[in-house]
Amino acid sequence: MASSIGYQGNEIPSDSSHVSPGDIAVGVVVGRSSEYFDFFVYAIASALVFPSVFFPFVDRLDGTLYSFAIFALAFLVRPIGTVLFMALQRRFGREAKLTGAMFLLGLSTAGIAFLPNYDEAGHLSIALLAVCRMGQGLALGGAWDGLPSLLALNAPPQRRGWFAMLGQLGAPLGFFVAAGLFAYLMGNVDSSDFLNWGWRYPFYVAFAINVVALFARLRLVADDDFTRMLEERELQPTGVMELLRSQSRNLLIGALAALSSFALFHLVTVFPLSWISLFSDRSVVDFLGVEMFGAVLAAGGVVMSGLIADRIGRRVTLGVLASLIVLFSIAAPSLMRGGQSSQDAFVVTGFILLGLSYGQASGAMTSNLPAKYRYMGAALTADLAWLLGAGFAPLVALGLSAHFGLAYMGIYLFSGAAATLAALSLNRALEMRD
Repeated sequence: MASSIGYQGNEIPSDSSHVSPGDIAVGVVVGRSSEYFDFFVYAIASALVFPSVFFPFVDRLDGTLYSFAIFALAFLVRPIGTVLFMALQRRFGREAKLTGAMFLLGLSTAGIAFLPNYDEAGHLSIALLAVCRMGQGLALGGAWDGLPSLLALNAPPQRRGWFAMLGQLGAPLGFFVAAGLFAYLMGNVDSSDFLNWGWRYPFYVAFAINVVALFARLRLVADDDFTRMLEERELQPTGVMELLRSQSRNLLIGALAALSSFALFHLVTVFPLSWISLFSDRSVVDFLGVEMFGAVLAAGGVVMSGLIADRIGRRVTLGVLASLIVLFSIAAPSLMRGGQSSQDAFVVTGFILLGLSYGQASGAMTSNLPAKYRYMGAALTADLAWLLGAGFAPLVALGLSAHFGLAYMGIYLFSGAAATLAALSLNRALEMRD
């Protein structure tokens, strides 16, 4: 094993370029924020809009479950997108890959905004929604530009935790803007008009942001200094079979090490929205406001995670947070089934834990990978972590909780935290053996 999750021996800053880690961080934050905004626009619509627009022929619960099933399609095809677009990069270059991926993402996102509803096109509308969702998943797999890995490899040794968390800030930022946009529309547009045309506006905005982010990222990726640094750090695509033969153990450990964060990711953002809209008389707009406040706290937690990890180590940070998530998973069902103040406590506590844990998730997923395999390995490890931890979380948590009780939501979250603790323990054992 190359190293522990807390340390990567070959992460030595390069002096061959005038480009600083701060310059790279700008590209990372811009890229991740645009992707997460697009991500949460679809996620929120899956909970609040699509059950009524595309599945009016079943009751609201089943419609939401169908919507979450289509939501999960993106995570199933995302690894395929990574492999396909890596092949495109090997043949035509990094700029062509990123342009193709962002074009597909924008086309799929804009396509959703123009879809006919079920009353107009029947089951064809559902099929088109599924195609667009799979297009988003393929595109997100190809949108990996290598900048987070480059940032990690060029970060000062004593500040790896700080630089690892910068890209993760995109998640709370993207959620805050997406939730705010939906809250504004739902609070100011008649409900029938919102379901007819109002919900489409966030997808237009997502398309516009993708275009701006594409040019910002291309400007960085095409820069000669960035290209030279990527080549010096061996951040180039490798063969899939070669990667799996050489690094399958590290890929699995990396994915499981981040599972607590990824399981929590949808259980404090998407799942509560669906639960409130289905089983509560509480205003969804007000609840979105609470979640927006939670996103602010999560952003603060992401920043704090960098400071904490640099002081006590990434592995210790991840282990402590996974243990806290275990405790939260025990209390979470009671909080969600309680009154408004209890639900608010669930959201606030969950978002704080999410920020603190998710802030170091990317470093946990890639720190064991040698430089040669880090570009491709980081992308596939993230794909695997999303698939195992988050892809089916809203579907499984809502389905089990609605039919058997909220305790099953807690069990799902507990399993993710337990997987993280097991991966950290296994990584330490293998490190000692090696």
